[in-house]
Amino acid sequence: MAEKKAFVLRVNPDMLKELEAWAQQDFRSLNGQIEFLLSEALKKQKRSKQKGNRPEEPD
Repeated sequence: MAEKKAFVLRVNPDMLKELEAWAQQDFRSLNGQIEFLLSEALKKQKRSKQKGNRPEEPD
């Protein structure tokens, strides 16, 4: 497993409650849920960058 670096994340209480509930629904820890969401966002960003680099097909 890759080494992980700890850091402080400040989140407003309402968002934290929603993330905790979402994590419970997905059977993840809060940390695991945040890591999953960040990973998915990075994958999505890479896909959108790849789409932007492709020449558009003619109609």
